Amino acid sequence: MELKKVLEENINALSNIGNDPTGGLTRLLYSDSWLEAQKYVQKQLEQDGLTTSYDEVGNLFGSVTGAKYPEETIMTGSHIDTVVNGGTLDGQYGVISSYLAVRYLLEKYGKPLRSLEVISMAEEEGSRFPTAFWGSKNFVQLAQRSDVEDIADSEEIKFVDEMRRHGFDFRDENEPLRKDIRSFVEIHIEQGSVLENENLQIGVVNSIAGQRRYTITLKGEANHAGTTPMNYRKDAVYGFSKISSKMIDRAYEIGDPLVATFGKVEPKPNTVNVVAGEVSFTLDCRHTDSEALKAFGTEFEEEVNRVVKELGLEADIDLWMDEAPTPMDELVVSKIKDAAEEEEVSYKVMHSGAGHDSQVIAPFYPTAMLFVPSIGGISHSPAENTDLDDLVVGVKVLARTLFNLAYKE
Repeated sequence: MELKKVLEENINALSNIGNDPTGGLTRLLYSDSWLEAQKYVQKQLEQDGLTTSYDEVGNLFGSVTGAKYPEETIMTGSHIDTVVNGGTLDGQYGVISSYLAVRYLLEKYGKPLRSLEVISMAEEEGSRFPTAFWGSKNFVQLAQRSDVEDIADSEEIKFVDEMRRHGFDFRDENEPLRKDIRSFVEIHIEQGSVLENENLQIGVVNSIAGQRRYTITLKGEANHAGTTPMNYRKDAVYGFSKISSKMIDRAYEIGDPLVATFGKVEPKPNTVNVVAGEVSFTLDCRHTDSEALKAFGTEFEEEVNRVVKELGLEADIDLWMDEAPTPMDELVVSKIKDAAEEEEVSYKVMHSGAGHDSQVIAPFYPTAMLFVPSIGGISHSPAENTDLDDLVVGVKVLARTLFNLAYKE
C-alpha cells in the first residue's frame, strides 16, 4: 500500500461528502451526507475484509477476529460528523487513519492475535442538536433517551424523527456494557499550535482537560451617559471589566495548563450613549487537575461577589458545565510512546485542552490518544490543515501502536 497516496485519496473522497460551497465541510448528525459518509467508511472496511455492523444509533463498527485471543479487542476510531463549515480533518482523519492502519497491518502481518475493531462514531460535535458525544455516550451506555426525546435542530426538525428516518432508533438501555475491549486508541489533529511551534511530529496525550463553563449576569442601572456622574453609576460593563481583567491576570499567574476564556459578552442596552444596566458573559476555564480547576472556579465566584458588592450591582452565577479532567491509561500511553520511538519520530507527552470521544470512553476502557500537528493551530474552520507528511507519520505511529497491542503476546 502506498500509504501517502491512499491517505490523500481517502481524505479527498470523504471530504467531498458534505462539502460546503464556502470551502468547508458540513456533515451533521443524521443528515443525508452523514449517512453517505458512514456508508463510504463501511465500504472501505468491507474491502479490507472486516465484518461491519451498526449499533442502534448509527455507530459503525468494522472488526477482524483475533487468531489466538478473539475475546480480547483492541479498538481504534473517532467521529464522522463535523461542525458547520468545518475542516476536512477533525474527526474524519481519525476514522480514516484507523482503517488504513488496520489495512496496513493485515496486509503486512496477517490476522492479529487479538481482535481489531474500527469504530466510526455517529456524533461528537453537538453542532446540529443540543447534545454532544451521542456516539461515544451510547457506546458506553451513558446516553439516555430522555436526553434527546424532545430536542430539535435550528429548523425545528426533531432529533428522533431524523434518527428514525435513516433507520436508527434508541438503544436497549438494559443491554450490558461490552467486556471484550482491552484498549481504545484515538488519533486526532492537535487543534492547537504546540507541536508545530516545538517542531514535533507526534503528541502523546496523557490527559484531557476538565472544563468549567459559567454564564454570569450582572445587573446594575441603565442611565444617561452624559448626565450621570461617574460616582453615581451602577455600570455593569465596568463590573465585567474588573472581573475579567483580574481573572485573566490570575490565569497568566497560575500558568499552563490552566486556560481561561471570556468568550461571549452581551451588554444591555448596548447603545453608545447609555451606561449599561446589564451584561451577560461567559467564562470557560480548563485544567488537567480537578482540584486546581475547582479552586480557580471558586476564586472566580468570589471575585464576582466582591465586585458586585463594591459597585452596588447584582449577580446571577450559573455554573452549567462541570466536567472533571480525564486521565489517559498509563499502559496505553506507554505503548504510543514506544511506537513513536520505534518509528523514530519526535514526540512529546502532553494534555489535550479540547474535548474528545476518548474522555467519554476512558472511564470504561483503557484509553489514550495521539496528536499530529495542526498548521497555525487552526481547527473547526475551512483553513484547518496538517502537512500530508505529518498525517502519514500519524498513521504509522497508530499502526505501530495497534501492532504492539494486538499482535504481541
